[in-house]
Formats: sequence, C-alpha cells, structure tokens
Amino acid sequence: MNQRHALTVTSLGIAQTLAWASSYYLPAMLATSMARDLGISTPTVFLGFSLALVVSALLGPLAGKLIDRYGGRPVLAANSFVFAAGLAGLALAQGPVGMMLAWALLGVAMAAGLYEAAFAALVHLYGKDARGAITGITLFAGFASTVGWPLSAWLELEWGWRAACFVWAGLHLLVALPLNLTLPRSPVGQVVQAASAADPATDITPASAGTQNTTRTAVLLAFVFAVTWFISTAMAAHLPRLLQVQGVPLATALIFAGLVGPAQVAGRLLEYGLLRNVHPLLSARVAGAMHSVGALAFLAVGVPAGAVFTVLHGAGNGVLTIAKGTLPLVLFGVKDYGARQGLLMVPARFAQALSPWLFGLALDRFGGAALWFSAALGALAFAALMLLRDAGSRP
Repeated sequence: MNQRHALTVTSLGIAQTLAWASSYYLPAMLATSMARDLGISTPTVFLGFSLALVVSALLGPLAGKLIDRYGGRPVLAANSFVFAAGLAGLALAQGPVGMMLAWALLGVAMAAGLYEAAFAALVHLYGKDARGAITGITLFAGFASTVGWPLSAWLELEWGWRAACFVWAGLHLLVALPLNLTLPRSPVGQVVQAASAADPATDITPASAGTQNTTRTAVLLAFVFAVTWFISTAMAAHLPRLLQVQGVPLATALIFAGLVGPAQVAGRLLEYGLLRNVHPLLSARVAGAMHSVGALAFLAVGVPAGAVFTVLHGAGNGVLTIAKGTLPLVLFGVKDYGARQGLLMVPARFAQALSPWLFGLALDRFGGAALWFSAALGALAFAALMLLRDAGSRP
C-alpha cells in the first residue's frame, strides 16, 4: 500500500470510527437517560434505532448508486452534514415524535455513511485491488465501540445526553467532514472501465455468467449477510446476559464479553496479514463456522468454554465484516458495485433491526438453549458459503 492509499485508508477509517460510534453504538449508552427525559420507555428509544436501521436498508441501494456515479468523496462529505443534522435533531427532541424523526434522519445518514458506503467508495477508487483498503478501514472502525461507549458515557455523565449528541454532531462537522474531503477525486467511470478492460473476469455480469447463476449467487450472499448480521447484532445486545444464563458469574461474563472486541481486531489483522493472499471466499467460510463451533463447545462444556465461544465469535465476526465488502467484489466484479452492495445488504439491515427483539424473546423463553438457535443460523450461513462459487469455479 503506497503513501496515498495509506492516507486514504487512515482518513476513511477515522471517519468510519466516528460514524459507527455516533450511530450504531449510541443508544447503548444514552437510551436510558434519553427515555427518562422524554417520558418514554427505553424500548421505545431502541424502536427509534430500529427505525433508523430500516430507513438505512431502504436507502442503501440509492446511496450505492450515487457513489458508483459520483465517487465516495462528495457523497460521504455531504453525508457528514446529514449525520450532524440527525444528531442535533435527537438532542433537540422534546417527545417521541421528534425523537423518531431524528432517528429516521440518522437512518438516512447510516445508509450513506457506514461500511457499505465506505467499501463502495474504495472500490470506486481502486477497483478489484480494494481488498487491502477495505480491511484497513475495518481495523480502524473495529475500535468504534471502544471509543464511542466510554466517550458517550462520559459526556452524558458530565453534561447530559443532549450535550453528548451535540458533541457528536460537532465532531462530524469538525473531524469527519474534513477527513472525507481528503478522499481522492476520481473521474466518473474511470476506475470501473479500467478494471474491466484489464481483467474482464472481474466483471461478472448476466451476459458472461448467466442470469440464473448471478441471481443464485446474489440470493446466497444476501442470505449469508442477513444471518451473520442477525447473529452479530444479537450477540452485541445480549451477550453478557446469555453468558450469565449459561452459568457464568456476572464479573466473569463481563470479562468474557470484553474479549469480543480484541478478537474482532485480531481476526481482521489475520485477514490483513496471513490471509491476504487467500481467496476471500475461503476465509469467509472459515469465519462463518466460528460462531457455531464456539457455541457448540460452550453448550457442551459449559462455563470453562465461555471464553472460547466469545473469542471464536469475535474473530469470525471480524473477518465476516471484511467479507461483506470483498465477496461482492470478487463474485460480481467492479461494475455497479455500490448499487449491488446496497441491494445485498437490504435483508441484513432488516434482520439487524429485528435481531435484538427476537433473540431477546428466545432468551426469555428458552434461556441458554437460545444459543442453539444462533448456532443453527450460523451453520446455515456456512452451508450457503459452501454453495457459493467464484468466477473461476463456474462451469
């Protein structure tokens, strides 16, 4: 990676860390005080967050098309203002209606400002060589919760949740906006045309691979993304509780849960190092099996395997985050990457919105046995990954 590429990855990685910390990881720290101040229940605040995820699912394909057409620089820079407006709206909300509208606006920002948009921006710039850059920004953003949770908690404790939202809004304007403006300009279509001309095999379209194969691949990939996002979000929302109902003491459960973040980063470092020359489909298959293997070990052995479960889940989730960017690239090529990525992630966003509620119901009903549910889902995702074939493997 040359110096210019490294600067782009660093700028986009920091901006992504800020975007995730101020949206996806925001309600965990502020929901309780927000609900108390607005006179609503805490689940209602999370309902607003679910609304944001639904909006981002619906608008994701449009955001991808805009990046395909204009590049990441103008879209991500403009989106910094949308993030700031949504967070300011949240800070100014006086009741549930205002809060819901603010979350909806944040959903617009999330559609054009989280990983899918960043991946599309990198593919627009670097074509089929974007894999290393995609991995690089996930290494930065892997620390979003590490940065976001304590900062939000400290701001809320010192000045209240409204001030915390205003600070995050200001950071989007003062930090993320300048960083997004440092992204290279790219003439529309130049990267795509060059990549397609240099390597026609990277442009897997219905004309070259057949509409049936393309549709089958897209359906399998969308299913994998939906299942893995469901599991990831369910664990993010309920992991400490899940560990406790399986017999892990509270203090130990918090320690085990804390292993997920470092394991995610370790998985991404492994992808960036040892696995960078391995086909992304192979690394995705290995990662896709990790949650189920860890869950089965935890169910069979009990408390002593709790740490094994959380580490395997975290490492697998870390690699699969990268796979969400690299698999569409290697299976479909550069052309229309952003729009296709947005479409592939629509089911995943809906699954993500429903995940905390559905897995919470499973925990209430079945206790620790709910882990069989996520293990089975992980096995189905692994099976779908085994059914996928790259261009060179197709008959």
